[in-house]
Amino acid sequence: MKAYHLENMTHDPIHGYIPFTSAVLHSGEVSERTIIDSPWVQRMRHIHQLQTAWWVFPTAEHTRFQHVIGVMHLASRFTQNLHDSLVAVCDDCPSRGYVESLLRTAGLLHDVGHGPFGHFFDAHFLRQFGETHESLGARIIREQLGDQLRQIRRTPNDSMQAGEQLDPEHVAWLIVRPGTVPNDEEKPRWLHFLRGLLSGIYTIDNLDFVLRDAYMSGFSRQAFDLDRLLHYSFFSERGLTIHDRGMDALMRFMTTRADLFRSIYFHRTVRAIDLTLADLFADSKDLIFNGNPAERLDEYLDLTESSLLVDVRRWRKSSNPRIQKLGTRWTDLLNRQIPWEMVCQRNLVFAENDSERSSIFSNPDLVEQAIRSAADGQLEGVSLRVDIARHIFRPNTNGPSTGQNFLYDSARDSIRPLTANQLFRHLPVSLRICRVYAADSEAGPVVASALDQLLSGPALDDPTNM
Repeated sequence: MKAYHLENMTHDPIHGYIPFTSAVLHSGEVSERTIIDSPWVQRMRHIHQLQTAWWVFPTAEHTRFQHVIGVMHLASRFTQNLHDSLVAVCDDCPSRGYVESLLRTAGLLHDVGHGPFGHFFDAHFLRQFGETHESLGARIIREQLGDQLRQIRRTPNDSMQAGEQLDPEHVAWLIVRPGTVPNDEEKPRWLHFLRGLLSGIYTIDNLDFVLRDAYMSGFSRQAFDLDRLLHYSFFSERGLTIHDRGMDALMRFMTTRADLFRSIYFHRTVRAIDLTLADLFADSKDLIFNGNPAERLDEYLDLTESSLLVDVRRWRKSSNPRIQKLGTRWTDLLNRQIPWEMVCQRNLVFAENDSERSSIFSNPDLVEQAIRSAADGQLEGVSLRVDIARHIFRPNTNGPSTGQNFLYDSARDSIRPLTANQLFRHLPVSLRICRVYAADSEAGPVVASALDQLLSGPALDDPTNM
């Protein structure tokens, strides 16, 4: 009989019942529940999954905690489906129990380094120290959770073999993007292949957040066919590979993800909130956190959105004039008083051979300067902010995700780069949404005219440019 007393289950609106180990068989063993209940993972309950979009979409109140539990669950589903193919191409591959424990803990901990507002905190705070949430997460895994991770022995589905011990270094390495860690090539081949499940076109991370964000925001109840995508995935001698029968499911996933960026993550009001938040962070950095979080992990543990938003609202009652003024500005944001209103938007699609980097629309400051110049003095004294949101459609065209995903061509009986697929090749490389915000909406016609001049005068009634 199955040892039901050794595990618990939680119920999730996306994946249904999610089991995890909650009791141990031997002294010195640690259950998954111990890691889930650790302060570092529980901290994720106080950081929203959708950065600032929860201020715009009322039901999208889910947190990083719910997401990482879902990613942990998908790690098990992928392990059960892919382990045999991994063993077939990697002779030194560990047991199914080890691989599943490794992927489950990597899924559970991949966001553990996030600060308030998630990726926004990376760009507007951690970057000054040369850190990211991934580098912080890797440090937390090694220094704060490593001893407990080494004592994990089982998942709800399997156990490690005698002599195997979970290596926190493997967990830390998996959650960091390729190309950002020295001596990558020294890691075993099977570990490189597993990295494709956390860094690539479709991963246990983005498969969960697309399903979860689409559901919680009201965008879609069933965003794509996860079961079909999983069924047609396997490890070949090249790495994570999808059978060509699964390409329609992959394209549906990629299209849905792109639609989420346009509709949810890059919503005009979400980006206006981000502009306001960026100004506040620039003026409040020293008050939000003093120093590099990597050097003060004990203090970083207590920094969440919950703690930050309580603190900043109290600042307006400070006797210090600077803090009091900042507190008033933060309170306006908390009351959704946003000073910026979008007055113009144009979408730019870049194909394979387009020179995206040389485009003026890679730099918001250059775009603003060009708009003011084209307006010929009509915008003098008008406050403008240009926001350029970029979504990459084909993540392995360039960058750190290159070489993570492959295609099985059944007609040729061969493994080919995923870009060999006709459907995949016809996707654009990237989309840039250029928006101009102003404090006064009356500037809209002048801004639109100037922006259209920069874009060589496309028709104003062209729906692709609205």
